[in-house]
Amino acid sequence: MYRIPQELELSKMVGQITTQIRVGQFDLHFSFGDVNFAIQSPVELVRNGEVVGNWREGEWPSPEFFEVMNVEVTEYKVPNNRTIVICLAGGLEIYLSDNSDQFECIQISFEGESGAWVI
Repeated sequence: MYRIPQELELSKMVGQITTQIRVGQFDLHFSFGDVNFAIQSPVELVRNGEVVGNWREGEWPSPEFFEVMNVEVTEYKVPNNRTIVICLAGGLEIYLSDNSDQFECIQISFEGESGAWVI
């Protein structure tokens, strides 16, 4: 809804591992050390350019999401103002997207800091 701002800084999660994945009826949550994501838009897992897993609102994540647990974040990319790519050791990538013009899609918060980025 609000697009991904250019000033969004996620480098705190680089070198951290995926400590939690939480599934709600309408959202999916990830934690990478002190960086927390709440996602209401589709999430895709990509390896070598091919989608290998996904999550959609109202569904359970595909089994490939187990491969995300305890894996180090090597880098992140923001290829455009609608996509965040979280790159993990071993070549797996998590694609998060702002796919709505009406509703919030992603909230990002940092432990110990007030407020959150709302996308």
